[in-house]
Amino acid sequence: MHATRRRRCGPGAQTVRCGRVPCTGMSNAPLELMTTAPAPFLNLIELARSSVTRFATRPLFGEARDGAWRWTSYAEWHAGVEALRVGLAALGVHPGDRIAVVSRNCAAWATAAYATYGLGAAFVPMYEVQRPDDWEFILRDCGATVVFARTPAIATALEAMRPRLPALRHVLVFETSDDDPRSLRAVQQRGRAEPSAPYAVAPDDVAGLVYTSGTTGFPKGVILTHANLTSNVAATIAAFPIGPTDRTLSFLPWAHVYGQVCELHILIAVGASTAFNADTEHLLDDLREVKPTILVAVPRIFNRLHASVRTQIERRPRLIQRLFWRGLDASIRRRRGESLDIWDRVTCWLAGFLFAAIRRKLGGQLRYAISASATLSREVGAFIDALGIEVYEGYGLTETSPVVAMNRPGKRKLGSVGLPIANVRIELDTRRGDAPGEGEIIVHGPNVMRGYHARPEENARVFTADGGLHTGDLGRIDADGYLFITGRIKEQYKLENGKYVMPSPLEEKLALSPFIRNVMLYGADRPYNVALVVIDADRVRQWAAELGLPLANDLTQDERVCALIRDELDRCGKDLRSFERPRECTLTTTELTIENGLLTPTLKLKRREMVERFGAALAALYDPPPREALAVRGGEPLGAPHPH
Repeated sequence: MHATRRRRCGPGAQTVRCGRVPCTGMSNAPLELMTTAPAPFLNLIELARSSVTRFATRPLFGEARDGAWRWTSYAEWHAGVEALRVGLAALGVHPGDRIAVVSRNCAAWATAAYATYGLGAAFVPMYEVQRPDDWEFILRDCGATVVFARTPAIATALEAMRPRLPALRHVLVFETSDDDPRSLRAVQQRGRAEPSAPYAVAPDDVAGLVYTSGTTGFPKGVILTHANLTSNVAATIAAFPIGPTDRTLSFLPWAHVYGQVCELHILIAVGASTAFNADTEHLLDDLREVKPTILVAVPRIFNRLHASVRTQIERRPRLIQRLFWRGLDASIRRRRGESLDIWDRVTCWLAGFLFAAIRRKLGGQLRYAISASATLSREVGAFIDALGIEVYEGYGLTETSPVVAMNRPGKRKLGSVGLPIANVRIELDTRRGDAPGEGEIIVHGPNVMRGYHARPEENARVFTADGGLHTGDLGRIDADGYLFITGRIKEQYKLENGKYVMPSPLEEKLALSPFIRNVMLYGADRPYNVALVVIDADRVRQWAAELGLPLANDLTQDERVCALIRDELDRCGKDLRSFERPRECTLTTTELTIENGLLTPTLKLKRREMVERFGAALAALYDPPPREALAVRGGEPLGAPHPH
């Protein structure tokens, strides 16, 4: 239904197509992009079987246990998959059933997923950090017959729901004793005693339901087929050089399709390996130990890396600081293709020793940094690229399995999300855009989902007549065919003066200060923007100690801190248009986390929840500020001097 087709775009639409035909961007000049991708695997079972045959003894999954990294080979993992598949069949799982899981990334997660595929059943992943109410809703909505829990504690919560979930027959546990009949090993042991052939899975069979937040506040299940996922794997592999010697450090949740495809299905397809990071607080330690060649992350992780390096350099002697920044500037210009004079080349060479030291702290083997899920700041992308780690940004959605477009070696433009992958066509409906050449991105291709589970109204709204997908994202296409994301329609709001604001890209820029952890802009139907700023309390106290400044116990009430943050917003937002800049701000030290419901699992802001939590303080910024409230609101006029 969603195969790529040539068609005439309606009024206000422009098309870029990737395949055997020329591509046209805004200039309408022909541009040859790439040939169609090789034929994908028919299904995920075939994908895994092919890799196990070729890479049987190579490491696949690394897990930290007892102070050391333990690696599971392809053959060992696949033997566990086959045993679990037969064991689940013995429990009564049939083709078309739903098998769910509540777990962070681990080898057992992948084992359960591929055993499910081999039964012709659909895998339904959930996050550990979701509320039990969400687990119950998803289990009821999809009609799961089996659910895996990582820990006994999660299993206990799931067992308590069973009286309200008539379809649910079994709750199984990954991390429990072997003699527990609910354990993964117990089910596998039963399967080893009664081997049988896998189910013959067709490409159009459902591989999984990936639940994403709906406009009503309830999660909605995105139906992805084997053909959706394998076409995306094949097209991505065709575009990007990744092979058996590559390794990643996995921390993006596989319950989200971005992490699942890029760090599970693709890695298995090419014979690569991944190690599991259980806590991002230990990310740098794990990077040093695992030594990955590829880092797959979201912009917020790269922003933290950028801030961390800046902070470290600021502590070095002034001569080292000068060498670093001049060398970085020269490296950026060289990577843009500019010629360097002799002094720039010498500076770049000397600074290279500093860059190498930074790369060693990241394991020393990183070649590529891959970013998606939100727009990566050009400043951050150029910064990491100049250190000697090539940055590749891409774009996709859960509903597109997920990759739609990506930068790739030889075809890369920083600031863009690249060119469409093979067999995918992009239209821009410029009737939805606010700026010339901007429009809503509509995607056609074999990666487009079958639809939302049991949501006919949503399906009618999101699909075009010829099977294209309304993404809800705004973008533009340059003369070379590169796609640039300019915002999200549902996040866009209008100020009182009629100006439209697209907050996410602006917030990423404002949060580049080492003193700021997060920013949320606020201003719908208001005269101007204001901001909630989550400050980095440790970094602020360090700044004050270096200057010998006494601070209040509550940093949000200290006028010096407020002045510092206002100046940082002014500095980071200097390139924003005047109506986009926040005129007032309120400070908080409350961390935004997945656990407290303020961030999504891919580290995006949950705006509705943020407004519920902080809306009163933000609304108060539009009132005439009483003197005693100045500290909370930012204290001094924007750009007011403060001690540095």
